Amino acid sequence: MECNGCEFHSELYYDSEYQIWLRREHDDSLTVGMTDISQTIAGKILHVRVRRPGTVREPGKPVATIESGKWAGPIPNFIHCVIVEGNIEVLENPVLLNSDPYNAWIARVEASAGVDAALDTFLTGDAAHEGYCRRAREEDIHCQRKVR
Repeated sequence: MECNGCEFHSELYYDSEYQIWLRREHDDSLTVGMTDISQTIAGKILHVRVRRPGTVREPGKPVATIESGKWAGPIPNFIHCVIVEGNIEVLENPVLLNSDPYNAWIARVEASAGVDAALDTFLTGDAAHEGYCRRAREEDIHCQRKVR
């Protein structure tokens, strides 16, 4: 599925601004990634830094930071969690977030209050798709996943 050329995956969980996505793993950890909208706005990603495994992150405290040609800042975090790991492939080749934002995840975390409670605050399915498309249209965002 897509909107304005921005790739969307209905099985994932999204924050209300469609900056990040979360995927529930079989071990009940959560994988965190950037949306196609976010990578497009950021531009070519040059550097990614993930907090050390075992680091506790409260809502509002980022799990990672990125630098691009246009912007440097946090990967937002909306849940109380513990960092499990960073994606070594992305740390070594950050532009993967531009070329394949839904396979090039950033970090894995464990939700402190449990995965179900954490995911309750995120959007998924049709509701997420509607909001994602609305943002892409209203802000005239046309995603590009090629390496720039």
